Amino acid sequence: MTERSARDRLIVALDFDTADEAEALVANLGETVGYYKVGWQLFIGAGWPYVQHLLARGKRVFLDLKIGDIDNTVRAALNNMPDEFAGQLELLTLQGNAATVRAAKAGRRGEKPYLLMVTLLSSMDGTDLAETGAGSDPDVSAWIRQRAKHALAAGCEGLIASGKSVRELREAFPDTPFLIVTPGIRPQGDALDEHKRSLTPYQAIVDGADLLVVGRPIARAPRPQESATAILAEIERAVQDRAGGS
Repeated sequence: MTERSARDRLIVALDFDTADEAEALVANLGETVGYYKVGWQLFIGAGWPYVQHLLARGKRVFLDLKIGDIDNTVRAALNNMPDEFAGQLELLTLQGNAATVRAAKAGRRGEKPYLLMVTLLSSMDGTDLAETGAGSDPDVSAWIRQRAKHALAAGCEGLIASGKSVRELREAFPDTPFLIVTPGIRPQGDALDEHKRSLTPYQAIVDGADLLVVGRPIARAPRPQESATAILAEIERAVQDRAGGS
């Protein structure tokens, strides 16, 4: 795993309706945070211009659009990324199968954005998975491992994984280099909101996550910069403990 500072491991989710709301948080956080996630909520409202604004300020951007469609559409979508963003975005999520990964790689111009397959949303558990047609009593861990196996074999650079699946995926593919980006992070004592498979920042890193996505615990905090600083300290402690084998 590439060595990263705690600051490079924390991605703050800009889950806002407007660029003004997002920018208020970015300005509040200042240089404490350098990595941001832009998902559909903000992208629909602010689009590429705000992504360009973040990049111009030297911020790293994770575009969380969970792209999934027929192969030709996925390939064309990646190829159609504006020139000023091709190769500049750090991460992009996919939602699909091995064919989706191959199509995205075929359409991508350059090595970035790194492609991440969503294994199972952190808001979903076995009951939700059963409703998708995976059986009346699905083995969630096995289902996630199977999705991961096919995505990684197709060349996906990483996975979105939460809860106990973080450790399980590291153990399932010990000889395969890949990123694990973990959403649904909640510091000890924070409300879980809709996340059914959540981890603390410390536990996620110890279990094998590379990057953590944190939204409301920072965005809704009375003092967002203090909240981010506390999470960074927890990440740093976890990195040191993991390196020491504790």
